[in-house]
Amino acid sequence: MLDLDNGTALANRLIDGLGAEVWLSGPVRDLAAQPLLRQVLRQRGGAQRSALESLRQQLERTYAPRVLAELLELLEAASGLPLGLVAPEALPVDQPTPVAQTTARGQGSQGHAPPVPGPGSPHGPTAPEAEFGDLGLAVTEPPLGNSLAVAGPRGGLRAPRPAALTGPADLRALARQLRPLGPGLALAFALALVWWWAALELDRRLFDGWGWSGGVVLVLVLGLLQALALGPLRATRRQWPLEQADASNPHEAWRWLTAPWIHHDQREAVLNLLMLLVLLGPSPLPLADVVLRYGLTSLATLALALLVAQRRTPEGRWDGASGAISALIGLGTAASLLHWRALDYPIGRLGFGIPAWVLLVLYGALQLAWVLPRRSAQDDSRPLDRLLSSQWWWGLVLGVGWALVSRGGELLQAAARARATAPM
Repeated sequence: MLDLDNGTALANRLIDGLGAEVWLSGPVRDLAAQPLLRQVLRQRGGAQRSALESLRQQLERTYAPRVLAELLELLEAASGLPLGLVAPEALPVDQPTPVAQTTARGQGSQGHAPPVPGPGSPHGPTAPEAEFGDLGLAVTEPPLGNSLAVAGPRGGLRAPRPAALTGPADLRALARQLRPLGPGLALAFALALVWWWAALELDRRLFDGWGWSGGVVLVLVLGLLQALALGPLRATRRQWPLEQADASNPHEAWRWLTAPWIHHDQREAVLNLLMLLVLLGPSPLPLADVVLRYGLTSLATLALALLVAQRRTPEGRWDGASGAISALIGLGTAASLLHWRALDYPIGRLGFGIPAWVLLVLYGALQLAWVLPRRSAQDDSRPLDRLLSSQWWWGLVLGVGWALVSRGGELLQAAARARATAPM
């Protein structure tokens, strides 16, 4: 549920959930800071209509017609009360704009604002829920507390989200969806390169001499961060994951950096550390390569899961190493099948290993038990939506895809060698 007193979260919901353009970010954030907007969202009946009309007049005095039309459209979708404003481009040449009409009223004009239909109006909503065909949303009666509840077609509460992509023309919508994520993605990618350089220097100066593998060092770093999250950083542990509502906020871009390195769930943290130790403990890869691949794989699975979640689920939270682990397991299992030979991960000096398909079944079952249940009572998404919005799923897809690409490259190289050695 959205806290209406949190102006940043409210602005992000209006920008992301209702599909505001990037050029509207400034006006929408100013709108979210208005006390009148909170009154519109909290109240019902005459008090809500009065607050809405006051807010509308304030916006008319402030913004140009093009910006004003977009803001009033957002207000209509958020409040459920149609404002009846003619779009600026539809106004005749000799007809004054809403800004001019407001100025005339301020100078003593007898003009009146168009009435705002209410629940009892023949043109207004006739039920507690006011539905909108364009957005597929409905604003419900105010719940307990200061929260904005939006109901979906099945009656459950959910956050507004963009419509699903339906064709090539919607690629522009996908580009608009990606643009707000740019600061976080760029920052995380840049820091992954910094971590790669730092790991290269540490490995050369310290760990290489000790004989530690890159996988063991990565597990130790993740374990140390998790221990700090239980102790000195306990108060900030739940702020490290990337929340769906904060993913496009440039001021929260640092969450893209911290999400892969901490777990808010201690059970998942223990499981992932053990899995990384099994998968990467005996790895001959140097620390720099391990850290770079871990960072980039986590970033890729996080971005893919977030893009799907913005269109399929009302809320989401991502953290930890599940995406990278799933990619390793998917890569090992697919490679085992494509080469038709067993691939085991040795367990220290015990003399035996765990087959890749066993790890796939065990880890997949645990992840499904965490991913498929509803995250809250307000979550009206389907289990398939929650699956496709998980890092675990996208890690598996990337791992299997990389195994297919590698196997295809090997077959092409073999075919090229056979052609080169064939007698003319």
